[in-house]
Amino acid sequence: MAARGSGRKRRRPVCAVTIAASDSGAGAGVQGDLLTFAAHGVYAATVLTAVTAQNTKSVTGIEPLSVRIIGKQIDAVFSDFRPAAVKIGMLCDAPRVEAVARGLRRHRASNVVLDPVMISKSGARLLSREGVASLKRRLFPLCDLVTPNLPEAETLSGMAIRSEADRWRAAGVIAGQGPRAVLIKGGHGKGEVVSDLLFDGETLTIFSAPRIRTRATHGTGCALSSAIAANLALGRSLHDSVERAIAYLRAALAQGVFPGRGFGVPGHLHQPAAPAGRLSKP
Repeated sequence: MAARGSGRKRRRPVCAVTIAASDSGAGAGVQGDLLTFAAHGVYAATVLTAVTAQNTKSVTGIEPLSVRIIGKQIDAVFSDFRPAAVKIGMLCDAPRVEAVARGLRRHRASNVVLDPVMISKSGARLLSREGVASLKRRLFPLCDLVTPNLPEAETLSGMAIRSEADRWRAAGVIAGQGPRAVLIKGGHGKGEVVSDLLFDGETLTIFSAPRIRTRATHGTGCALSSAIAANLALGRSLHDSVERAIAYLRAALAQGVFPGRGFGVPGHLHQPAAPAGRLSKP
């Protein structure tokens, strides 16, 4: 007698993979990405690049994993799960950047979203200067989207960003280094409106919304980039994925939680919010 359900074809869930460091405080890094993927109904695979000792107040230790085990994790994930999107976070240094780039090339990864993590919210350096150069040279050409905040965009473009026109120019400079699209986030800016600028190589799109005043900001960059990756994995366009991810992050910020004595973290288990406004410019 056949076992119950043996005639049914198993449904493979949509999968995305996060390539990033562990955050012992669980607000950012791989742990934050896992929460974001789960909130979008996407199965999450992981590739750890480093282990950090941190909480909501500071980072007190970082131990990178070996280049060899990073490569083995990538091979293990891609050979079985066939992830539909990749989110990349903290990579530490040039050897680990290059290990990830080799793995992505080896498996012809698609829908690659890179959050170029350089400095933690508490001020700890998370990517060496040599790592920044390797990021631009090795990883950017493999990326469908790079999501720097304003300080990171200044480092990557080599220019000061003081105005909206500066952001447009910086986006063009970064796009010229290889990624298919660039999203310069506006959270580090001033004023009552936050504007995120997306450049897809042809069109500039500005997503603007009122600033949410909160200290629940640890892991916001991780949440946004992994939400974009999750939406891409679900088959949505880049512009739609960015718009939905911004709405997701805004709702998470509005329902932030404070598990420790320092910065709070986004509240990932919330109801989706309406998308922010969008303005496109050729």
